[in-house]
Amino acid sequence: MIPEFDGNGNLPPGVHWVEWEEFKERFGTNLTRQRMITGLELAMTQLKAAGCRTIYIDGSFVTSKQKPKDFDACYDNDTVDTNYLRMYAPKLLNHYDRDEQKAKYKGEIFPANQPVGNYGLNSFEFFQRDRQKNRKGIIAIDLLRWEI
Repeated sequence: MIPEFDGNGNLPPGVHWVEWEEFKERFGTNLTRQRMITGLELAMTQLKAAGCRTIYIDGSFVTSKQKPKDFDACYDNDTVDTNYLRMYAPKLLNHYDRDEQKAKYKGEIFPANQPVGNYGLNSFEFFQRDRQKNRKGIIAIDLLRWEI
């Protein structure tokens, strides 16, 4: 079950594992969000086909914000076949052209272990902090069990 938002509109700290249907019901509350879910589904389909086990979803999309501009996600890349992604989903590997990713997927997607700037954190760790560096929660989807 997805917990209620805290006073800042964020999920409480931690990794919150949810089923896809629950995610869509909770966060697909308007047309803007539904379009982002469609883009996220495309990315998840391609990542799953490449052997990805887990995707973590963050950003304003998993907050109380009514009309987020995009979603942020990172994926467990331990078992991902990057050659598959290079051939069939190259935009998922282009982490430096965020506009291109947003155009295709409606959000930004990074490997979980990718370092973020000079913060000393990887994407998975960085996504669990707000702009003031307070801890916050993220959503996790098990792609091995996930089906559209």
